[in-house]
Amino acid sequence: MAIEFNGQEIETNDKGYLENPEDWSEGLAQLLADSDGLTLGQEQMDIINYLRDEYFNNNNNQPNTRTIVKAMAEQWGKEVDQKYVYDLFNGDPSKIAGRIAGLPESRRKGGY
Repeated sequence: MAIEFNGQEIETNDKGYLENPEDWSEGLAQLLADSDGLTLGQEQMDIINYLRDEYFNNNNNQPNTRTIVKAMAEQWGKEVDQKYVYDLFNGDPSKIAGRIAGLPESRRKGGY
């Protein structure tokens, strides 16, 4: 399956995950978010950038939601709960934000 972006065909799997994480850009992230009815604000981009940093700079690590919540509470300097980050992506941020971030589908089961 492919999506059209800036005159290029970007290959995705049947669940919408990029076949090549190197194809990712912020513009493509917004296109992927649009398909979910999401507008990416600063907090969503903070999570997306955190996930990309963890994946590319920490041995392909894909943090679970609990780890995302802790990291964002530290980054944003405020108390953050799981419901808040779920609401940012209308669902599980480790899955939805990971897909929008251009990362491979996580094979992890469960939220913790």
